[in-house]
Amino acid sequence: MTTPAQGSRIPEGALYACDNSKFGSDGRGRYWPGAEAWFAWLRRTVERYGPDRCLWALAPDQPFDAAGTLTESLPWLARIRDLGMPAAYAAQDGCDAPGLLPWDDFDVLFLAGSTEWKLGPVAEQLAREAKARSKGVHMGRVNSRIRLGIAEWFGCDSADGTYLAFGPDKNLPKLLSWLDELDGRPSLIGGTHPLPAPGAPSSTPPARADLDRRSMPDHEAATRLKKHPLTARTDPAPALPTLRGTRARTR
Repeated sequence: MTTPAQGSRIPEGALYACDNSKFGSDGRGRYWPGAEAWFAWLRRTVERYGPDRCLWALAPDQPFDAAGTLTESLPWLARIRDLGMPAAYAAQDGCDAPGLLPWDDFDVLFLAGSTEWKLGPVAEQLAREAKARSKGVHMGRVNSRIRLGIAEWFGCDSADGTYLAFGPDKNLPKLLSWLDELDGRPSLIGGTHPLPAPGAPSSTPPARADLDRRSMPDHEAATRLKKHPLTARTDPAPALPTLRGTRARTR
């Protein structure tokens, strides 16, 4: 995962994703450089590393504001696609209201918003709808085994968080063991669960006390949740590239 403020160097052969710093290390977008500067950075990034290695680029959003995110993101989604990158759209609290999710204009649903919302039944249903529409799904701020399991249960293809940033030598083996554990449960592989009927009870696992509300700094690490490749779409809109190599991909 890389951001305008972060200045990460993407390792040779690694996949990458582009966040926008709108949330940032303080949860208030302290490092947001402005729309034009962000897009100039995005263009430089794709020119340097290539679009084929990019999982997605997140359009500018308004954290926790569904209507504001729609206004902020719409002008940029097509421009992201024009760079050859899949465009990600930040789903916020309340975005399930009519007209607040421009499904045809983005390729990846990024589950943002408050902790309670992103782990709740509406986010789950939207994630499953996105998969039914052949779109990717990403969950932000995933820093525990419980939350990683919820993301995988929803069918997310990737997640990010600060877990590796704090003691990577100690935490990387733990993260890999979590992924191995999840991968050993075929019933929980994302995309195998049917989309619930309207009004049906949610299958979301109950929230746990360790689902913390910490803000994430800009040096977050992205994690692939699936070993299985995504199938490239054949319509004109860019799709997530076919995965190569191991399932766990961290910065």
